[in-house]
Order: sequence, then structure tokens, then C-alpha cells
Amino acid sequence: MKRIIALAPILLALASDHALAASAPGSKGASEVTFLIQIVLLLVAGRLLGELMQRIGQPGVMGQLIAGLLLGPSVFGAIWPEGQHLVFPPAHEQKAMLDAVSQLGILLLLLLTGMETDLGLVRKVRRAALSVSVAGVAVPFACGFVLGEFLPETMLPKPELRLITSLFLGTALSISSVKIVAMVVREMGFLRRNVGQVIVASAIVDDTIGWVIIAITFSLALHGSIDPWSLGQSLIGTALFLGLSFTLGRRVVFLLIRWANDELESEAAVITTILVVMGLMALVTQVIGVHTVLGAFVAGILVGQSPILTRHIDEQLRGLISALFAPVFFGLAGLSADLTILKDPTLLTLTIGLVAIASLGKFAGAFLGGTLGGLRVPESLALACGMNARGSTEVIVASIGLSIGVLSQNLFTMTVAMAVLTTLAMPPMLRWALSRLPLDEAERTRLEREEFEERGFVPNLERLLVAADESPKGRFAARLAGLMAGRYGMPVTVLQVASDLAPWSMREDISGRLAASVQGAAEAARAQASHEDTDILTVDVTERPIDASIDQAVTAEAEKGFDLLVIGIEPTVGPDGGFNADVARAADGFAGPLAIVAARGRHLVEPEGAPLNILVPVNGTEVSRRGAEVALNIARAADAPLTALFVASADASTTRQRRARRPSSGDEAVLKEVVALADQHGVRIRTVARTILAAEDAILRQARLGGHNLIIMGAARRPGTDLAFGNIADAVLEASDRSVVLVAA
Repeated sequence: MKRIIALAPILLALASDHALAASAPGSKGASEVTFLIQIVLLLVAGRLLGELMQRIGQPGVMGQLIAGLLLGPSVFGAIWPEGQHLVFPPAHEQKAMLDAVSQLGILLLLLLTGMETDLGLVRKVRRAALSVSVAGVAVPFACGFVLGEFLPETMLPKPELRLITSLFLGTALSISSVKIVAMVVREMGFLRRNVGQVIVASAIVDDTIGWVIIAITFSLALHGSIDPWSLGQSLIGTALFLGLSFTLGRRVVFLLIRWANDELESEAAVITTILVVMGLMALVTQVIGVHTVLGAFVAGILVGQSPILTRHIDEQLRGLISALFAPVFFGLAGLSADLTILKDPTLLTLTIGLVAIASLGKFAGAFLGGTLGGLRVPESLALACGMNARGSTEVIVASIGLSIGVLSQNLFTMTVAMAVLTTLAMPPMLRWALSRLPLDEAERTRLEREEFEERGFVPNLERLLVAADESPKGRFAARLAGLMAGRYGMPVTVLQVASDLAPWSMREDISGRLAASVQGAAEAARAQASHEDTDILTVDVTERPIDASIDQAVTAEAEKGFDLLVIGIEPTVGPDGGFNADVARAADGFAGPLAIVAARGRHLVEPEGAPLNILVPVNGTEVSRRGAEVALNIARAADAPLTALFVASADASTTRQRRARRPSSGDEAVLKEVVALADQHGVRIRTVARTILAAEDAILRQARLGGHNLIIMGAARRPGTDLAFGNIADAVLEASDRSVVLVAA
């Protein structure tokens, strides 16, 4: 840290020397070296002060803004004006280089904000969120608009555009920062609490309303006055853009991201696609006469909803924006503000009044909205405290207003000061308000369920890969994959494997059958879960014929990013026991978890329609827990009965008699865990414990006694060249006359 701080004087000296050389007679245009020094200074100062802010419980973005204030005329310029002008020359050509990075930074920050926007969360708490947002926007917007109407003309950049300035002030005072609000709520551990969800959802709606208003206000600013025709054009254009984006656009963005991920082999192809989508949507909003920020924000929402936006890709894009563009943008905003104007008592009074109006207006509006939305007084109080942070959003709004000439330099500085003060005041106020909210039983139950899903196996899968042939066994495997994918909207890719039952010449007649099996099961799972208040997405299914060996095909497809391989190939068992060669080759091509499906009995006659009656053996290990999770998800999706069987080990029994018994304390702990998992899934479960020497015999016997037609069990993949899951799993697979699914890491 000390070494980094020691770089600052060296950079300043280099910048001064080079700026002097650039300003000497004969020098031309902007200097790339000065530009690089400016970038490095903003990055270093922003990172250090952002780190300091985070360590004292404040948003890191405030450190980046304060870094710009320190390097700008507010501090550095006040202490040494000549030095500040040398490092940050006022020449238009030099400023344009930094401004270009900043303008791109605005779009990328809006893209990131949109990606963090959870529309499913808004749907869950829509009544309270809409009430809080509408009131929380309307009251401060009215206050800001009235303030703009009464400002002296000396404060306005263009007195004839007072209406536009008033609209900008109203928007600036009403909008909240999703990033800041979500950061503090998450830090407090309240992100999943009822009030935390309402706070974040309200901030999301605030942001959305704010960017629409900004886009329309920008259109008005271009025309210089309210023209009914241009206003109607902007409103209709915005409505059409939003409508098409959240219907057709969502599908197009998903297809583009999947195409880039699956078809392009170059590095960071998905990130390039996302940036192109952002740029095109920003250009569309520019064409219809509204600001590009709306296009970038909506693009971020659509990108964030893509089912195959992997964590790795998200982290790469987030890292680029957070490491480079955010420090430069917020640093430049700080550079553009001159707090020395507050030495003027009139401007200082106006700034204090602006902060007071903004805080009181937002507090009153949010509190009123929470009360009307049915929240208790302590919850409404927490909402009012949380919604007062303007943060990065306010700075972006102010920067846009300054760039298009509807905010004067003084108004811009006052607005930035208001953003800093309200943001720094929000975290301690929100912490105080949230600490006074008790946790009731209904909320505790919901939190436990969501925490379980966050740690679970199936809820964290993003894409499924199915390697199956056209046999009933393959179609049954496709059905089970669809049941798992349906509830969570996971995209599924089916690799169509040729089998002896249908030669290559018949491939056209069977094409699409496996995809139809997946899609039908997924639709059934979605219908079963439709009563939940969750965002259930349509499952996208792609079927690909295999043109190479099955292991090569699976390996090539797996590189595109899949979390589980479901195998359904006839036959599953080889002629000498163990797995069939095609099953083994398919498994060898995939490094992740496997689900090997063997359909038997009625499932061979009706692979897509026969009912399920599931048995899941458990023994308390992580392997068996994974199998239980898969069984629970399939049981819930198919509305199927489920029985959990605990089988004691051989040395735990003193008898060779195969009999049911009362569970011991150890058995009870294992079964209690399975029952708890079933409760979280909303699945009714029956439990059985058996003492028996051979676990495989206990499983097969219980399957016959209980009338089960599907055994789902977790298994551990054994090391070695041959595909094997241990004696118990192999014995059940070979001996069972019921369908079997082996789930293995």
C-alpha cells in the first residue's frame, strides 16, 4: 500500500513535465502520454480510496468519486492550480480523450446495473415495490421540479430551457442507486429478508422509471421545448422499444449469447457479443430520439436473464467494468465538480437546501409508499432510510445533464455533493433501521428454503447435456432431463446417438423426437410449479445429431459449458456385466456429474407417459444426498410419490434376517435430513429403515414391496479406466427389473 501511495508524486511529476513539453511551442493536439498518466492516477487513487471506503463500511464507488474530487479543482486545484492544470489540461482535445472513456463507462455501468436487476424479485414483492417506487419517485420528483422552477436564472445554463432543467432536477432527486442499496442490504444479511427484497425491488423499479424519464427528457432537450409531436414520438418509441425488448428481444439476446458460446471458439466471444448487443440497443434508443443509457440498461436486463450467462463470463465482464471504466467515470465526475463554489454563502445554502429537499422528499415518499403497500411502520422506516442513497446513479444522471447543457457547472457540483452526502449517510441509517426488525416464523421458513436451494445441487445447474438414442430408454432419459430442467428454466442440448434399433438411414424420421420428450416433460414441470410465486422460464431445447464418435461428440459439446450429463443409451449394461461400451465412452467424454438412466418395465412401453413411483436409497453421505436432491426435484416436477430408504451397514446388524425395524438414533439423523430436504422442496416423503447384510438386496426388495418403478441413487465414480460406481450401484443396475438412475460426481 505504501509503495502504491509513493507512486503518486512520481506520476504527478511525470505528468507535469510532459504537460509542459506538450504545451511548448510546436506541440500538436492531445498527448497520449498525458492521457495514460491521467488514467493511471484515477485508477490508483480510485482503488486506494475505494478500499478505504469499504473498510469503514461505505460503498467503494464513493472512494472513486472522492478521488476525482481530490484530484480536481476542489482540492488539488485549490492548493496548486498550475499543477492541476498541467496534469489535467483544460484543452478540449485532451479532455475529449478522457471523456470518451467516461462516456463508454456510462453505458457499461448501465449494462452492469441492468445485469444486476432481478425482475423475478420485483414480481415476488410487486405490490409493495410498486407502491414504494411510485410514491418514492413522485414525491421527490415533484420537490425537485418545483425547486428547478424557482431557481434564479443565474443558476441555469439556458434560462429558456428551465423546464428541461427542472425535469432533470426532479429525476436526480427521485432516483435511487440499485448498486449502493443492494450492497448495504447484502452486507447486513437482509438481502433475502422481506424488507430487504422490497428495498432492492423498489430501487430496481426506481432505476427503470428514472432512466425512462431521463431518456424522454433528453428528447425534449434536443428539441429545446415541449413539442407534442416529438413528445408523443418519444413516448410511443420508448413504449415500443420496451415492449419488443422484453418479448422478442429477450429471445434474440438469449439465442445470440448461446450461439456465441456454442459456435465461436475465439477467446471471450460471449463478452464481445454482450458488448455488441449493448451497443446496438443503445443505438436503437438514440435513433428513436431517447438517450443511449436506456438501451444499455435494458440490454443489461436481457443479458442478466440469459440462462447460460455463466458465472465465469459474468465475473470477466464485471471485472473489466469495475477495474477500468468505473474508476475513470466516477473520477472524471469528481474532476468536473468544483466544491470551492460552496465558499459562496448563497450556493452553500442552496446545496444544503438541495440535500434537505432530496432526503426529506425521498424519505417521505418511500415511507408513504411502504405504508400504502401494507408494510409495518418499522419496515416502512427501513425502506425510507434505504431508498435515500443516490450514489453512482445520481452521478450518471448529473453527468448526462451537464453534457447536454441542461445543468450548469454549479448545479452539477451541487448535485454531486448531494449524491455524496446522501450516499454516505444511508449505510449507518439503514443498519440502524434493519437492526430493529425481528424475524417472524413465516419469513424464517422461507429463508431456510432459499438458503437450501442456494447450496443445493440441482438449483445450481445452468445447462443440461443429454446423450441419448431414439430407443424408449433414450426417450425416458430425455423425459427425466426435462423434468429437472423445467422448474429452473435450464437450457438442454440433446446429442442424438445412433443405435442398432434405428440405422443412420432412418435418422430423418426420428429427428426431433428426443427434443420433444424433453420439451414435453419441461412443460409438465412448469405447469406443476406454476402456482409458485417464482419466475419460471421456458426451457430451450436443442437437438444435435452426432457426426463423430460419441466420446468425441460429448467432449466437444461439454467445452461449451454444461453442468450435468444425462445418458440414456440402449443397452445400458454390457453383455458381460458392467456398462455398455457406448455408455462408458459417453461418460469418458464428460468431466462433470453424470446421471445414467436405465428404463425398464412400463417405462419401456410408455417412456414419456408412464407414472413415476420413486425410491431413493440414503446413507448420510454427500453422494447419497446428491441422489436424494435429484429424486426430490423429479418427484416434485412429476407430482410423484417418493420413499427414502435407509440401509444400515452390515456391521451395524446382529441378524441376517431381512426385516424392517425401528430406526436407531443414527438412522433417524439421516432420515431426518432427507425429510427436511423434502420439506424444502414441498414434496411428501415416506421413510423406511432396513437392517440387512447386502444393501443391494434391501434396495431391490423394498422396490418390489413398495411398488416402486424408479430407483434413483447417488453413487461415487470409481477411479480407473473402466466406468464403475461400486458393487452396490452396479448390482442394483444389473439386477433390478425397475428403472434405475445412477447420479454420480
